Amino acid sequence: MPTRIVHKESLIPGTTSKLVLDAPQIASTAKPGHFVMLRIDEQGERIPLTIADTDKEQGTITIVYLVMGKSTAALENLKQGDSILDVCGPLGRATHIEKQGTVICVGGGTGIAAMHHIAKGHHRIGNRVVGIIGARSKNLLLFEKELSSFADELLISTDDGSYGHKGFVTELLQQRLAADKSVFEVVAVGPVPMMAAVAKTTQPFGVKTTVSLNSIMVDGIGMCGACRVTVGGETKFACVDGPEFDGQLVDFAELRRRLGAYRSQETLSLEQYRCQCHG
Repeated sequence: MPTRIVHKESLIPGTTSKLVLDAPQIASTAKPGHFVMLRIDEQGERIPLTIADTDKEQGTITIVYLVMGKSTAALENLKQGDSILDVCGPLGRATHIEKQGTVICVGGGTGIAAMHHIAKGHHRIGNRVVGIIGARSKNLLLFEKELSSFADELLISTDDGSYGHKGFVTELLQQRLAADKSVFEVVAVGPVPMMAAVAKTTQPFGVKTTVSLNSIMVDGIGMCGACRVTVGGETKFACVDGPEFDGQLVDFAELRRRLGAYRSQETLSLEQYRCQCHG
């Protein structure tokens, strides 16, 4: 059954957008950490996107995507009022959330949107939420306003120093962990190098570290095996065993290699799609 786009907003012009979808069944059961699989039309591929927020009363879910390949470029061409052919979810295992004290939620890039949903879950259960978000520059930061509405503390870094701390999120994280021994967990969502760096930063402190993996997926229900990752020396499937895992146990080097396995084909497909659109 087609899913209607009730709101579309450009967060970073040409690269990142937010969609609010009319999906009451998903909205009624989705929890922080869950994702959906989208298929735009009959010829489209299925792509995974983490749920950034839900509104059970309105029956909507929010997703944020970065235009990287053919499917997200096609998604970017859709307008408010248009429909997406398939939206399947909620999928994956929800974030394990219980009231324990202070949690640090780290986000980078479009991962900030997914982290936002997890941080909100911790806030609602009564944990003290410290948010740390980063981007290359101020104009590339996402969800600062949304996080500020409930986070007990929000720390910001930019690579170029145009806003907040000049440097990386891991520098702010290291300072925060050194100053506060009450942190019971660090959650990180973002690019693979960032999540790997977060796990390396938290290791000396012995703090539980949870990361949400963005591995390649085909079906999202554990049948294809495309999303396999190595965690603690064992093969796991991100779609049914995750997408969240212990960051100290993830083989990030392997994950990085697997994410780049089809890069040339993805680039060619995007180029062909853009030629068709402008031809």
